Amino acid sequence: MPPELRRERRAWYVYDWANSAYVTTTGTVLFAPYLTAVATAAACPDLADGAACDATLSVLGVPVAPGSLALYTTTVSTALSALLLPLVGALCDRVVRKRLLLGAFALVGATAAAAMAAVTGTDWQLGVVLQVVAGASLGASLVVYNALLLDLAGPDERDAVSSRGWALGYLGGFLLLAANLAVVSGRDALGLTEAEAVRVSLLSAGVWWGVFSLVPVLGLRDRPLVRPPDDEPAPARRRGALAGSAGELVRTLRHARGHPMTLLLLAAFLLYNDGVQTVIYAASLFGTVELGLAQAQLITAILLVQAVAFVGALVFGALAGRFGAKRTVLWSLVAWTAVVAAGFVLPPGRFGLFLLLAVAIGLVLGGTQAISRSLYSQLVPVGREAQYFSLYQAAERGTSWVGTLVFGLVYQLTGSYRPAVASLVVFFVLGGLLLLRVDVRRGIADAGREQPRRV
Repeated sequence: MPPELRRERRAWYVYDWANSAYVTTTGTVLFAPYLTAVATAAACPDLADGAACDATLSVLGVPVAPGSLALYTTTVSTALSALLLPLVGALCDRVVRKRLLLGAFALVGATAAAAMAAVTGTDWQLGVVLQVVAGASLGASLVVYNALLLDLAGPDERDAVSSRGWALGYLGGFLLLAANLAVVSGRDALGLTEAEAVRVSLLSAGVWWGVFSLVPVLGLRDRPLVRPPDDEPAPARRRGALAGSAGELVRTLRHARGHPMTLLLLAAFLLYNDGVQTVIYAASLFGTVELGLAQAQLITAILLVQAVAFVGALVFGALAGRFGAKRTVLWSLVAWTAVVAAGFVLPPGRFGLFLLLAVAIGLVLGGTQAISRSLYSQLVPVGREAQYFSLYQAAERGTSWVGTLVFGLVYQLTGSYRPAVASLVVFFVLGGLLLLRVDVRRGIADAGREQPRRV
């Protein structure tokens, strides 16, 4: 491998390291509870400790319970991303300096993330705006980042390269989260209140994201545009990047109908990834209510998942290199089904068994996500890399509520989180059945790409 390409790959890996710290510290652990506390203080300023707040906030004239604000904000951010990301992909495929586009989205997102430290008192409106901006910017940057994978790795290398990026991301997320939880736990020794410790942690996640994003911006190089074989007519091309992006998006959506294997793989991914995301979302709730675990035990489990996912991504990358990406993802779905079944029968109060379950989740989590990305990249048509990855990213965000909806409905009907957890098997089974129908060789040929040795 040329030394220049090796350096570029290392720079590319660092963006996973950069943004994953924000995802874990801010998006997964700290900001939702903090925003809920700020919103509650605004709705019920005289609320006694431990009392329930029955008042609501007015969001554009709509009454919203303080406890629901963070969830609704995440929903808005997700929906906004689903609408905007295809346009981002169309724009990315029309510009040469993709690294600068990646840097621009990362800068906006990191600035919004760092500014969350300024959310104090009753400033819930500022928190809502910053969360939406940071979430949408993250999704846009990932479209560019994922598309760059095809510039940096050949068909037989993408599983390994994608896995290393995911692995480094999990490692970065683990390290910053561990440091921030130490700050929050040891706040008294540092002379900080709980709110101040949380704001320091939020600031660190934004700064981490922004500073480490400089590595891929400076370390990647620009490459000439590769126009697809069915290129747009010359008059449309002359309209420029911004003016032509909307038209390019329409052409891509029409173009996708001619790539049934790519669409089938995308549909399979949406199903099983929804199951994955719901397991991650519901794990703390299940541990608290059904298993009676303490908050400190849940935090320990979260850190363990992050640490083991680093290993899992590398292990699954090696398995994909030996047995093929499609087969490896199918094995991971079997493992996810086993994880859900084990959760269903896990006895209350057994923290040791819960940690074993966290290890299993971590192993398959990193592998499923990393190999799914590399497998999809093989079926992306030449010259439309970012546009198809925008569909991948937007569709994931646009449907990621289905699993949580099913989970909530089953709980409402049964009054227990155990059957709700068991219901998630459906997503892994249906996703696996669709994946079995994907003819990867045909999809690669339709995309005009070189065939790898194993699929």
